[in-house]
Amino acid sequence: MDPHLQKQLRRFKKNKRGYYSFLFLTVAFFVSLFSEWICNNKPFVMRFEEEFYFPMFSFYKAETFGDSISILPDYKRILRSDRFKQNSSNWMLFPLIPYGPNESMRDLPTPPPSPPTTENWLGTDDRGRDLLTRLVYGFRNSMLFALVSWVFIVCLGYFFGALQGYLGGWVDLLGQRFTEIWHALPVLYVIIFLVSVFPPGLWLLMLVWIAFSWISLASYVRAEVLRVRKMEFVTAARALGAGTPRILIVHLFRNTLMPIVTLSPFLISASVGSLAALDYLGLGLPPPTASWGELLRQGKENLSSWWLSTFPFLCLFGTLLLFNFVGEAVRSAFDAREAH
Repeated sequence: MDPHLQKQLRRFKKNKRGYYSFLFLTVAFFVSLFSEWICNNKPFVMRFEEEFYFPMFSFYKAETFGDSISILPDYKRILRSDRFKQNSSNWMLFPLIPYGPNESMRDLPTPPPSPPTTENWLGTDDRGRDLLTRLVYGFRNSMLFALVSWVFIVCLGYFFGALQGYLGGWVDLLGQRFTEIWHALPVLYVIIFLVSVFPPGLWLLMLVWIAFSWISLASYVRAEVLRVRKMEFVTAARALGAGTPRILIVHLFRNTLMPIVTLSPFLISASVGSLAALDYLGLGLPPPTASWGELLRQGKENLSSWWLSTFPFLCLFGTLLLFNFVGEAVRSAFDAREAH
């Protein structure tokens, strides 16, 4: 590894607040990728009439377990059935949180939204769905949206910014005018128009968000490329016959990483917050997709149900705060002025 990069990483680790925030977010996202193993209304394994079944990994018809009316098996109803109880060797092993993200529960102590209980630790939403399960799946959806968007934002931002800075002249002039016009477009109105024309979905939102979020990064990359394009290593590469694509990808990219790295945590944080805001306005992910913004909207419509507003707000606020801690630590570690 480059010794200078090693020094920057050591400075990042010394910032305990940012470093531990990064570790927490990384572990939380990794765990959320296995949400189906943590929150699910299907058992990992079950024994029924001397045979083993694995409902989480295989599909079984309801008639397999003696239900001739339904097509999809309801394993909790099977667990309570007389046929299941009459054989003492029958059993099921559910995940830690035995509720699916779209499962509306019956027999709640109060009409939904119901407050936290020993069974539903954070209560339920207005459709009787477990709030903790919705929060876990909502975190995964938010992070996937933010990280996939970040990859494309970085690619577009670097491509346009580096091209403007390296070629200069009329390319830079046209690029600047284009970004000014594009940046002036009202993003919310564009989303409202597209949602009214096309069915709302994750990929449509991601496409619109990427299309309007690369501009700020491109301006920083352009400034950085303008600074280094006249340096000796670029002149030497050009003298050796390297073309523009090779210079941009191989030589300039690793020397313009500072704006990309320092802005990345804030770009990801902005993506998480924007998705929550769009879901709150009803312009985000289509129902019944789990979303923090949708839970906040339910909280606004049910002001007496404090848990519907409190827990999603704490999750969103905590996530954005941790990303800001990471961003400050990264910016401090990669800033040459703070290295001394």
